Amino acid sequence: MPKCLTHQTVSRSEQLHASFPVPTIETIGLLLPFHLCIVVLADLFDKIHGNENLGCLRAEIEECPPRGAKLTRFVASAAPATADDVVAEKLPADIQVTETPEPNSRVRLSVEVPAAVCDDCYRTVIKEFTKRSKVPGFRPGKNVPESILIGYVGKENVKKATIESILKRTLPHAMSSVSGRALEDSVRISTKFPEMESTYSSMKSLRYDVIVDVVPEVKWVPEDGYKNLKIVVEIDKEIDAQTAAEQELRRHKALGALRIVTDRGLQVGDVAILDISATTIEQDESAAQSIPSAESKGFQFDTEDGDKVLPDFLDSIIGIKRGETKSFPYVFPDSWKQEDLRGVRAQFTVDCKELFYRDLPELNDSIADKILSGSSTIEEVKEILLQKFLEVEQTAKEQATDNAILDQLHKMVEVDIPPSLFEEQGRQLYGAQLLQIQANMKLNEQQLASLSSPKAVKEYLENQKENITNIIKQNLAVGDIFKRENLQILMDELVKEVENSISEFKRHNQEYDEGRVKEQVQEVLEGAKVLEWLRERADIQYITK
Repeated sequence: MPKCLTHQTVSRSEQLHASFPVPTIETIGLLLPFHLCIVVLADLFDKIHGNENLGCLRAEIEECPPRGAKLTRFVASAAPATADDVVAEKLPADIQVTETPEPNSRVRLSVEVPAAVCDDCYRTVIKEFTKRSKVPGFRPGKNVPESILIGYVGKENVKKATIESILKRTLPHAMSSVSGRALEDSVRISTKFPEMESTYSSMKSLRYDVIVDVVPEVKWVPEDGYKNLKIVVEIDKEIDAQTAAEQELRRHKALGALRIVTDRGLQVGDVAILDISATTIEQDESAAQSIPSAESKGFQFDTEDGDKVLPDFLDSIIGIKRGETKSFPYVFPDSWKQEDLRGVRAQFTVDCKELFYRDLPELNDSIADKILSGSSTIEEVKEILLQKFLEVEQTAKEQATDNAILDQLHKMVEVDIPPSLFEEQGRQLYGAQLLQIQANMKLNEQQLASLSSPKAVKEYLENQKENITNIIKQNLAVGDIFKRENLQILMDELVKEVENSISEFKRHNQEYDEGRVKEQVQEVLEGAKVLEWLRERADIQYITK
């Protein structure tokens, strides 16, 4: 991420500790800044957002600080301010800065630059113009009378260049009070340029205001409440690893031929061809309405995948025979993917057109490799499948637990979220969605440009405000716990995961910023460490929905 100003700032990524998997080409969209997601998609950033990203210094009209606001007044030393990557230029005199806290984790810095500093900047500008200007009648680089030089360059141009020089040299010093707290790319000079020109022209000094977002303070309610979490984890269905492995073992069904069932009804293992229709059940006995998304003609229903089609649907039609019709009531689950059908009471009608069973080969060692490549015996297949589903069972519980913990954390913290942090998090999430859409649909340049437009992004930020806010609160809470509890991650693990992530980028011929990747991986590992720490200390209860 580019540094916006020549002063020490704190990257938002240093404050947020997410629980995402270690970044790969598939997951990096959750972590990359929005504009980098666009680059990964189609290298369209310059075309789409060439004029959108704001420069480092943005002059905006801001309201004056409210009356009664708390003021912190101090003198910024003329000595260079220390920073990790930039050293501020020494000034001939001290500047005076007044700090005023503002809502949304913002700070207003009112800067007064004395005449001595302004004059020094003016002299520097004159020297630069002397070097660069080719004034008729004078050799390049030779001394030109100041009045002639100003007449050649233009008085207004000299004044503008002087003010820009003053801002460039004094801003790092003015920012010293928020060094270590300022969020990158959030600094804005709120004083209008004409106003600065007027002050400089009349007083030969300069005054300007700077607005900067700072790292928000995390307030726990109750204090240290995260140390004694009581979590109720809801899971869709208890995973029976043994049963799941046995079901997976029936993958050898693909090796068998389908035969028509003539003497019985539908049972598990069969395949049926169904005509399905559904209507709503209205409580006021008004006319029922059809549910188009739940209707299908000639639907091939594999009973092995019954619950994947519609939960409990199989139980309602088990035993149905060819040519038979069954009608039954059904309530769509609250977790149903189509939101407008959640909780809807419906009446289903199912016609069984055809019914097949599988004529399977004998389950012996000779087909072990066909069921699971690399296996030599059926017992080996069973053991591998069982181990696989035991891991799935554990992973599912851990993920559900992490989600429940994060959901509780954001409710326990109060945070005054700065606008720049909200926008960056929202853009990251939107960028991740674009990556997913691009992976699934292969958008063309025009479609991508439309989805990446400022209007589309703005609508997303507005519609997802609550979700984005909760994610920020979760991330800040996790980061705060990591610091409070002095948790550590292993350097060897960090190095290894960074190498893995970079290898993914190289494998897909994608550009990357090694420093940024390291930051992201560190965030992920720190977040995982916090969640592990919380799981070990929380009172966790598992229930089935």
